[in-house]
Amino acid sequence: MKQLKVIGLDEKKAEQLADKLNELLSNYQIFYMNVRGFHWNIKGERFFELHAKFEETYDDLLLKIDEIAERILTLGQRPMHAYSTYIRTSDIEEVKDVHDGRACVANILDSYQTTIRLQREIQDLANEASDEGTSALMSDYIREQEKTAWMLTSYLND
Repeated sequence: MKQLKVIGLDEKKAEQLADKLNELLSNYQIFYMNVRGFHWNIKGERFFELHAKFEETYDDLLLKIDEIAERILTLGQRPMHAYSTYIRTSDIEEVKDVHDGRACVANILDSYQTTIRLQREIQDLANEASDEGTSALMSDYIREQEKTAWMLTSYLND
């Protein structure tokens, strides 16, 4: 594959990374839709605060979805693009009809736990493959999400 030759990555290792990135992509897509639903359906005394926070969160997730798909393409593979596939391959489950703020935030924390775990696995694979591009992307996501998890955990412990 000419593209991989240009960027200096082994084809088999790039394929393994792309498979894991597709798994991450599935999780992000379900995570995104869950947070979108939280944004639309939130109720209660903290409506304004959480409504804005959920919008900030799903905007960030959408950017990451695009970056992950483009990284898969950079590795010479195809990103999954069907919700039926995402539902089947995601560790994050669809959440329906949740409007309680604390339940929404707890679900977001659970979802970050899933993505951080998977991103660490991908980062390890990327490091073994000398794939700095994927490793750096995962490092950035992990750093951001660890801080966000701390903040959301603090929010729940008020």
